Amino acid sequence: MRDGSDGWQDAEPFVRGVAWWDGDRCVRADPADSARLPVQTWARALMPVGVRLEFTADGPFEVRYRAGALGTVDALREGCRAWEVLRDGERVARIPETPSEEVRVLRVDWPGGQGVLHPPEGYAPVLLGVRGARPAPRQPRWLVYGDSITEGWSASAPSLGWPARAGRALGLDTVNLGYSGSAHGEPAAAQQLASLPGDAVTVAFGCNCWTGVPFSAGLMAETVTAFLRLVRAGHPRTPLLVLSPLPRPEAERTPNPLGATLAELRAAMEGAVRARQTAGDERLTLLSGADLVGPEHLVDGVHPDDTGHALIADAVTRTLRRLPLPLPQRGPAGRGEGRTDGPRAEV
Repeated sequence: MRDGSDGWQDAEPFVRGVAWWDGDRCVRADPADSARLPVQTWARALMPVGVRLEFTADGPFEVRYRAGALGTVDALREGCRAWEVLRDGERVARIPETPSEEVRVLRVDWPGGQGVLHPPEGYAPVLLGVRGARPAPRQPRWLVYGDSITEGWSASAPSLGWPARAGRALGLDTVNLGYSGSAHGEPAAAQQLASLPGDAVTVAFGCNCWTGVPFSAGLMAETVTAFLRLVRAGHPRTPLLVLSPLPRPEAERTPNPLGATLAELRAAMEGAVRARQTAGDERLTLLSGADLVGPEHLVDGVHPDDTGHALIADAVTRTLRRLPLPLPQRGPAGRGEGRTDGPRAEV
């Protein structure tokens, strides 16, 4: 760690939620293996979804960075273009950002203690340094693979997607490997997931297998079986949770071009998981997504709103708490609700 006379430290020890580094950028797929991934997966992997700074500070601190948009910034969520500061799991500041390749400094007037700073992930910021703070203790790593719902669509801020919520509640370092428009259980993605160190793994895909790249029920079963087998090659004893597709009203009883409804694809996925459990995979757990949210929680018939993400996070948290995870002892997320001594920040 660099700590010169000016007090700047390298940002890397503060950064959490990192899957891979591509030079000084945090990315969510292996740059050395990008050629085997679908183009859409790699495009989404360039957005550092879920990457954040976790710190302890006794007072104000600063972050040095560059924030230049990678192509068109989409509507991932409203908050993806702003810095978000959390204390005790609650947002205490939101600072809008504009893209720029210039080196900038963000100052946060912090009252003291431990906190989390979510960068404006829509602008894929390069985090260059931190001054006036110390890295927070590291937590067990939770690898979460999935599609746009896992990536966080349509939560209103990075901290409100279900993986981020559940990770805070459990005291885990969530590594978000959700890829909008992709995540069909590709073998290359499974092998990359297998290569990452992790204390827990969650797999949540299938909605895009009804449309986009249509699957039959048989293809879904075989894909899930192969995907889990490849993941297990790198994580033979790691607790592994499979979350089957959430409800999608238009798709539940409507056949896709290969004749499968989403209900049938969900049943095929769940059947493949149960078959592996019966075959002896004692650390494999299934959570059905069929009833986790209702139509009223889907902003566009597909993606959950903030309440929907909270419901998914609660269900995942309850399930993971029953598994043999190296979880730290900590109180529930949100115990800081109602604080009035939060920080102010300025660029």
